[in-house]
Amino acid sequence: MEGVSTLSLAFDIFADWPSMGSIKQDINETFLGLYETAQEKWGDFTQFLKEAWPLLTILLLVLMGIWWYADPPPPRHVVMATGQPGGSYDALGKKYATFFKKKGISLELLATKGAEENIAHLVDRKDPVQAAFVQAGVFNPHGVRGVESLGAISYDPIWLFYRGPEVKANDFQEIKERSKFFLNSKMSVGAMGSGTYAQAMHILKANGFEEGAHFLNLSGAQSVEALKKGVIEAAFIVDAYEAPNVQTLLADPNFHLAAFPRAEAYSRLLPYMQILNVPAGAFSLSRNFPATDIKLMASTTNLLIDDRMHPALQFLFLEAAREINGNTSFFAERGEFPSFKNTIMPESPVALHYEKNGSPLLMTYLPFWLAELINRLVFVLLPFCALAYPVLLTLPGYRNKRMRRKIDLLYGVLKTYEQELATNFDPESKDEYLKKLDLLEYQALQLRVSKSMSGDYFALRTSIDYVRSCLNRGFHPIQFQEGPSGV
Repeated sequence: MEGVSTLSLAFDIFADWPSMGSIKQDINETFLGLYETAQEKWGDFTQFLKEAWPLLTILLLVLMGIWWYADPPPPRHVVMATGQPGGSYDALGKKYATFFKKKGISLELLATKGAEENIAHLVDRKDPVQAAFVQAGVFNPHGVRGVESLGAISYDPIWLFYRGPEVKANDFQEIKERSKFFLNSKMSVGAMGSGTYAQAMHILKANGFEEGAHFLNLSGAQSVEALKKGVIEAAFIVDAYEAPNVQTLLADPNFHLAAFPRAEAYSRLLPYMQILNVPAGAFSLSRNFPATDIKLMASTTNLLIDDRMHPALQFLFLEAAREINGNTSFFAERGEFPSFKNTIMPESPVALHYEKNGSPLLMTYLPFWLAELINRLVFVLLPFCALAYPVLLTLPGYRNKRMRRKIDLLYGVLKTYEQELATNFDPESKDEYLKKLDLLEYQALQLRVSKSMSGDYFALRTSIDYVRSCLNRGFHPIQFQEGPSGV
């Protein structure tokens, strides 16, 4: 019996549940209700746009004008100062130009004599140059205005090559002791205005030496040729490890490389200097060159810009630096550059943002022109939405008031007709008034009212029909007809 009771209870429960057909009907009705609601809202929205589009268009055009003036699009052509033709900066600049070309930007490279000329281009506010490679330590940053840094992008080791017998490291404790070998001989200290010349002078002056008549101002390529021909005994070259001039001298066993055992001292006296450690045999295992671990001094190449450069172009330069200079090299680890430590000029706000957050997300997944356009459109769309939102809230009320005013105006005309009929009804004018009422009804039919105004709209049409009905009966209901008693 207990089992039967349980089974009976289960059947009662299932009997109380709605049938599958009922559930399906409820789902259909729910979706139908949602569809009708969406359709109704869409109809109201399109009707609103038909009425409000002039005001919204004016608002959008005003904001677009402000946007174009306050945040113009980035130029499609940029001029960048590099260095001497055939030098490492010239080769690096060509890599940047290739990167920019892929992004749809033309990067024009301007060959110069060196860092001092590059800085002069950036400082001149009328000069078209907007970016340049500049070594740290080649100029006094305190006298420079209007220039910002996008960070350091590479090491520039200071190489001091010499010919003749190799001088042992323990004889190189001081520059003065080294002078017995080459300081009184002909030595190249780099072309005037170049980074090599500036670094050589810093090192020599730190040791108490001034520029002498036996110092020659030769470019890197000229220094290599002069060393090979025996015209000079030593040469300073400040260039990347991969540079052809450096590789030529490192590969020639006739030339030796002077190390900097007091590198720590130089880094204190010249704070922009970096210390590079070279293990024994790193340059040539077969020659065991260098024979022992040595220290080299290095400056850094900084990517300097005119502080008026468009932010989108700054991000593009930083992305180029990450792709081109951010790979592993002989002295740098992967991702070490661009580096934002010990920059020679104030960092650009864009560089500070890039250091913390990287490039904008859109630039990672979209073409440069599209990502930049969307980023700029945010500038106008957000204010537009902020201004348009209260307009969107206000206009429906304004629209209802305007529509009510039209309805009231038609009511006023209808009331005038009714008063005329009440005070002076003439059966011969019936057809004329019927035509007036037809015209009034036609005007009412032309109204495009929202659903919230439907009651007033149909009330007006009902009132028109009521007056027409009274006319068709031949009298007005407020007219009193005299009875037999004279009442």
